[in-house]
Amino acid sequence: MPSVLESLNRALHRAFADCPAVILLGEDLLDPYGGAFKVSKGLSSAYPQRVFTTPISEAGICGVGAGMALRGLRPVVEIMFGDFLALAADQLINHIAKFRWMYNDQVSVPLVIRTPMGGRRGYGPTHSQTLEKHFLGVPGLRLLAPSAVGNPGELLYRAILETEEPILFIENKLLYLLPVLDGLTLQDFHLSEFSAQPTDQPGANGNPATPAYQLSVRGAPKPSLTIAAYGYMAELARQAVHTLAYQHEIFAELVILTQLAPFQGEAVFASTQRSGRLLVVEEGSLSFGWGAEVVARAAQALGTGLRQVRRVAAQDLPVPASAPLEARVLPAVEDIVQQAKLMV
Repeated sequence: MPSVLESLNRALHRAFADCPAVILLGEDLLDPYGGAFKVSKGLSSAYPQRVFTTPISEAGICGVGAGMALRGLRPVVEIMFGDFLALAADQLINHIAKFRWMYNDQVSVPLVIRTPMGGRRGYGPTHSQTLEKHFLGVPGLRLLAPSAVGNPGELLYRAILETEEPILFIENKLLYLLPVLDGLTLQDFHLSEFSAQPTDQPGANGNPATPAYQLSVRGAPKPSLTIAAYGYMAELARQAVHTLAYQHEIFAELVILTQLAPFQGEAVFASTQRSGRLLVVEEGSLSFGWGAEVVARAAQALGTGLRQVRRVAAQDLPVPASAPLEARVLPAVEDIVQQAKLMV
């Protein structure tokens, strides 16, 4: 099986081959370097007129990408580290996400902004954050996050070629080297895809719902717990589900979401309705995060059917460079297992 990195790289090459309007912009993209995490490797050699290495100006890169999108191209912007999205926040929040609304749906901005997020590599407090929660509530901006389960490359390909709205595409750094997992490679698990109906929420621009994935140990009885996660935390949650089943006889169903905004919670609600308990897992800091929104939506949708909730997330602290301290701040498999045991 290919790695997540290879899947994303192949998707970029496929999008370039299928559509001459696809353009790539970002820092240090030219071969042989091919970008900081090598997702863009080979593109500048194959398409030298369509890959632009840029100065260090995240606001400028996103602004140029937005202008290209408005003029009919399909630009992909690579931000070297997700921490630097803060420098592009004005472009994202006050311009890119609003152009379609400001011009009465007469323009579209088919712009994909890819960026690696997350810690566990010892990069320190300004290169290890998980900041997507700061963009989740922006109307008109769609947030996607691939995981190792399913088809991360297809998610990126469709984001580039099949949507007409701006997309923030979050790639956790530790996902890159993981193998892509499907129903054949997940031998101990039953994997199913949950496809919701197309969303009619404002800002969706007619896009179909992005699939979620449901994962449970093969032969397990009715789940007594639902775990919701995305990105790399879905992999840690998968390990926790395995540990809970085989060491503690606690059977959990894992729901892996790939669309973070606009909110699509049908898969979480369906699973939690069966289990009655919901544990949300994210790498971002605990307060005011993605997990809090999931819990609030589940409570509203399920009412008394939701008997218990808990959250696992990073501590509300900067991410240290020291490996032992970083491990204490960021959530781990053991944290998920411990919280699940307290719930059941």
